Amino acid sequence: MRYDLVIFDNDGVLVDSEPMSNRLLASYLTELGHPTSYEDSVRDYMGSAMHRVHDLVLERTGRRLPEDFDEVFHARVFAAFERELRAVPGVTDVLEKLAADGVPYCVASSGSHERIRVGHRTTGLDRWFTDERIFSSEDVGRGKPAPDLFLYAAERMGVAPGRCVVVEDSPLGVQAAVAAGMDVYGFTAMTPPERLEGAGRLFADMSELAGLLV
Repeated sequence: MRYDLVIFDNDGVLVDSEPMSNRLLASYLTELGHPTSYEDSVRDYMGSAMHRVHDLVLERTGRRLPEDFDEVFHARVFAAFERELRAVPGVTDVLEKLAADGVPYCVASSGSHERIRVGHRTTGLDRWFTDERIFSSEDVGRGKPAPDLFLYAAERMGVAPGRCVVVEDSPLGVQAAVAAGMDVYGFTAMTPPERLEGAGRLFADMSELAGLLV
């Protein structure tokens, strides 16, 4: 194993949540008078913390989103998770191999702790991710593309940044990993490869990942 720690993004990498999350976000923003297509949401917000949604809407329109925006959005997302959410195909095999080989791993997500845990409970991934393996943008001052979250996760796991690899599917996440001085593997199942510029390796099927890590 060439790395001492594997850091997984959550949405789109561990759980197949990006399509429904971006669909719901686009719908809610449009409902509030900020016309947004699914493609717009993926381009502008995929992989980011919620503060980016607030910041971009304010910057573009001069209007603030409602105070209860996050609460309403997350309620809609969690309800959709209960109905539709699945683990990314092949990811449990990767986690099984890492655990069997004794390779440390964790998740570092722009999503809230609650969102991460709801998704993991729904998909059964909670058996792989105890509290000490879960890191959220809530834990740091700035979310991706700032490197803070990945650096915090590495510090808490006791591993130097240069000995970490990040598995990401968003441009913002790739930027954050590179800024943290970590290797990054880009998962292209949903994101065009050219949007993950900066990733050291690209792969389209999660079943490929275990072979890339050795």
